[in-house]
Amino acid sequence: MKVYESTEVRNVALVGHGHSGKTSLAAGMLFATGATNRLTRVDEGNTITDFDDEEINRKLTISTSLAVVEWKKKKLNVFDTPGFNLFMYDTKISMAAADAALILVDGVAGVEVMTEKVWEYAEQYALPRAFLINKLDRERSDFDRALANIQEIFGRYCVPIYLPIGKERDFTGVVDVISMKAWTYTPDGDGQGKEIPIPASMADEAKAAHDALIEMIAEGKDELMEKFFENGTLPVEDIMAGLHDAVKEDKIFPVMCGSALRNIGTDLVMEFLQEFCPNPTEHPSLKAMVGDHEEFKAITDKDHVTAYVFKTVADPFSGRLSFFKVCTGVLKNDMTLVDMRSKSQERLAHISVPMGKTLQPVNELHAGDIGVVAKLKEVLTADTLCEKGDSVEYPKVEIPEPSIAYAIAAKSRNDEDRMGNSVAKILEEDQGLRFYRDPQTKDFLLAGSGGQHIEVIVSRLKKRYNVEVELRQPKIPYRETIRGFADVHGRHKKQTGGHGQFGDCRIKMEPMERGGGFEYVNNIFGGAVPRQFIPAIEKGILEAAARGYLAGFPVVDFRVTLYDGSYHDVDSSEMAFKIAGRKAFKLAMEAAKPTLLEPIMKVEVAGPVEYAGDLMSDMNGRRGRISGMDTKGGTQIIRAVVPMSEMLTYQNDLTSMTQGRASFSMEFSHYDYVPALNADKIIAAYKASATGEVDEDE
Repeated sequence: MKVYESTEVRNVALVGHGHSGKTSLAAGMLFATGATNRLTRVDEGNTITDFDDEEINRKLTISTSLAVVEWKKKKLNVFDTPGFNLFMYDTKISMAAADAALILVDGVAGVEVMTEKVWEYAEQYALPRAFLINKLDRERSDFDRALANIQEIFGRYCVPIYLPIGKERDFTGVVDVISMKAWTYTPDGDGQGKEIPIPASMADEAKAAHDALIEMIAEGKDELMEKFFENGTLPVEDIMAGLHDAVKEDKIFPVMCGSALRNIGTDLVMEFLQEFCPNPTEHPSLKAMVGDHEEFKAITDKDHVTAYVFKTVADPFSGRLSFFKVCTGVLKNDMTLVDMRSKSQERLAHISVPMGKTLQPVNELHAGDIGVVAKLKEVLTADTLCEKGDSVEYPKVEIPEPSIAYAIAAKSRNDEDRMGNSVAKILEEDQGLRFYRDPQTKDFLLAGSGGQHIEVIVSRLKKRYNVEVELRQPKIPYRETIRGFADVHGRHKKQTGGHGQFGDCRIKMEPMERGGGFEYVNNIFGGAVPRQFIPAIEKGILEAAARGYLAGFPVVDFRVTLYDGSYHDVDSSEMAFKIAGRKAFKLAMEAAKPTLLEPIMKVEVAGPVEYAGDLMSDMNGRRGRISGMDTKGGTQIIRAVVPMSEMLTYQNDLTSMTQGRASFSMEFSHYDYVPALNADKIIAAYKASATGEVDEDE
């Protein structure tokens, strides 16, 4: 692969709602530039950027992949990102390495939920944005309607620079309102248009769009405004320069048109990207911790080398692949850099540029360019690499915590031995996963953004590492507590010949506020219980509390006051007082109105406004309490607190309720009382499963 200067590089994230055509556009670009010898298709499973088995089978992008498109002596690093809400965390991580975002909008559906989400991400990263209204060859597609939808939600600065020739099946060409030229295309061809005169029927529309664009460009600069008022127009060179600056400064968001599947308008999209999208050196300076203070570092060759790792892939053949952006300096092959997190020295042997799953070797990469290297020992996603002696660290991308967890168990002993290492490798590449053991239920839990996300991981475990696992709903981590007061006497006395066992204590038990945990108060006076036995009583109470009273769940939020007791000079021991403490605890629980607590989750749902009524009704049916609502454009945001037990199947229910157009996030909020009817069912289920257990205090 040829070495490109920073000014010749464009890092563009193709983003948008699922099935808006991002992978097809990448395929069209690669065919138009001769990188592939045919137009690959998602339906045929042969695209360069959707190469994972799961992506091919499901016909959707699960994780971001990259391809290099060389067009008119410029290098376009194209990020093909996921568009479904379950995998949007990966899109967010990848966009941190881009310098511009091309937002694809379905010409039939218009702006959808994830369209607004990727706009927010682009704003967060200060990425210049442009739109491509895609799928204009489809029935019921309408450029004008989609444009009006974009302008309604994102503002009047979303201005068309290309107009479609023909509608639906008759969509065959594009008018460029910058140069006032038109092109026609062969459907399913090489994506390169043949120049034709602007159709007479579109002359007025093209002129009006041309004038509107010039006015918008002139609006931002006094000298251009003066020229515009003097001449009523602007020369093409001023339009080009003015549009480049306006795009870079987020003053204009150009709107294009095309059909990625039929490869119509692809060359004009690439022309726009190389001409008007900023190169990395024009990107705002990057915030970094330099030593112990914060600095902003410009993307330039004239600095020491630093690189930010934005993606990791656990390849079963090549080992760990680290995808990085060179932030400063010129990275050369075989250079040794320091990983700032682990402090390990890493030799970057055989640096390459990614082309889907294949890697093309390159000798050096300039600031702002994207590369990949295999087999770095300690480097993980979000790590910063810099030269020895330097201390530079770029901030990690914040992503939402997983919203759903499943209990995971190996199917066989052989699978069990290999499950841990295999899951660890997948965790390296998937930042949206968590794997941990619940200390209460003893389950191994695999947490992700939704059921489909977890299914993908289970499938990868089987296909990549030959590890078969079973999934089931995790046990709900209920707690027990008390609502009343108790004053009890716990005594343990046993005579077995020789030394006996004797422990005697009197305790008071009372509830504490939610989240109070456990408090042990020693109010013994006059040596009624010797000092060395007082901790044993606490230990006995804690052991009994951990085993639960009603349904085997830990007892929390209570205070125990030890105020009296007695002992025997010979027969008393720590064990005897520990058993006495356990017995006192059980007696106290009988009297102190024990009850169950359940985890309550803070839930935020975002979906199309038309589903708001159904979403709220469903929340109420799940014992949820609505705590707030917002509307952003066509998206309704509903916030609620809902019991965790009611949310285990929510992902699938939400998908079917909204045709996959809504997403949700969930995090723990607090514990609250379980209603009596629900509590009775939980206790009955526990008693049915606990028959045959022996009480160790007897």
